[in-house]
Amino acid sequence: MKILQSVHPEDFKQYTSSVIRERFLLDKLVKANAINCVYTLYDRMIVGVANPAGGQLELENYANLRANYFLERRELGIINVAGDGAVVADGKTYQLKKLDCLYIGKGTKSVVFTSDDAAKPAVFYLLSAPAHAVYPTTVLTNAEAIKVNLGDPSTANQRTINKYIHLEGIKSCQLVMGLTILHNGSVWNTMPPHVHDRRMEAYFYFDVPEGHRIFHYMGEGHETRHILMDNYDAVISPPWSIHAGSGTASYSFIWGMAGENLDYSDIDPVPVTEMI
Repeated sequence: MKILQSVHPEDFKQYTSSVIRERFLLDKLVKANAINCVYTLYDRMIVGVANPAGGQLELENYANLRANYFLERRELGIINVAGDGAVVADGKTYQLKKLDCLYIGKGTKSVVFTSDDAAKPAVFYLLSAPAHAVYPTTVLTNAEAIKVNLGDPSTANQRTINKYIHLEGIKSCQLVMGLTILHNGSVWNTMPPHVHDRRMEAYFYFDVPEGHRIFHYMGEGHETRHILMDNYDAVISPPWSIHAGSGTASYSFIWGMAGENLDYSDIDPVPVTEMI
């Protein structure tokens, strides 16, 4: 499992585009018939994708975890972004259609992924954070998720936020997770930009049309940089960094956080007029 080290904001100012990509971008996560995970030293979040294109895939116990099994000291959030599939947690099966979410609590020993149709395989996006308490394994469909409509067509940021794992939703130890869908014709996300010193965040872009890209903006508000992202790319956002984006077409993305609290609204806005 690849390991991403933490980066100081002063060092980040000197990075070229290629170095930013190397140290923050998680690309090529989707690999047919494989589970592909990356371990980050930002709140020790693990980001990954399971793509069971034929047969089943079992979540392995990576050596660098120094654990008896993957979820011995961890919790796991899963959102399906493609074909229908299922997750089997300690022998119990949970069906997940596109945009459905499953939370698996600490202490679950076996996690297996399958697709209903090998011709239209599921793509399960995974976020895992350390956990010190046990919460029940829970499935939440997209229809059941709390939805918040924000933005306006006049500012090209009309979007629907879907909350899954949070204080009023699925209970967790420290994981917060949901997704945002940009409406047709809107391309800007997370405006105004912000930081949250108490939590790291990861973005996973999906439903990006063929031939289009996302300009993902990061860095401190007075020292912004951008990184170009493709469909099924993820990016790590340190606590000191903004996380906003603009696409050449409408798209969707999964956001996930871990850190000191579960308060979705615990942010420090960075006004666009003050950004450089």
